[in-house]
Amino acid sequence: MSKNKVVKESKIEISVGLDEEQVPSRILWKAEDNPDAKEDLEAKGMFLSFFDKESRDTLRIDLWTTELQVMEMDRMVYHTLKGLTESYFKATGNEELASQMMQFAQYFGEKTEVLPPSDSNKNS
Repeated sequence: MSKNKVVKESKIEISVGLDEEQVPSRILWKAEDNPDAKEDLEAKGMFLSFFDKESRDTLRIDLWTTELQVMEMDRMVYHTLKGLTESYFKATGNEELASQMMQFAQYFGEKTEVLPPSDSNKNS
């Protein structure tokens, strides 16, 4: 059996409501495989990336509503950096680079006050 054979499909739906100026005012999403979500879930922001098979380029959709506060964007970026680091390590096994990425995520979290300062930075 080919490892690329599709044996199941699952849909993730995203709905973006725009205001008069075409700025996102509401982001709703749902995933078929999420048994806990009987209805659409609301988000204030999203980062979505696709690695294009043909062009070998990354295509991105980054959206946030007018409700998203700067401190919430800081938190979203921090968690995204951590998640990217974990995904990168899982996919590549490159411990050295993943460790450096995690150090930057930690630095970002502290600088944006998403995280409390670490002991090593209290005297800086």
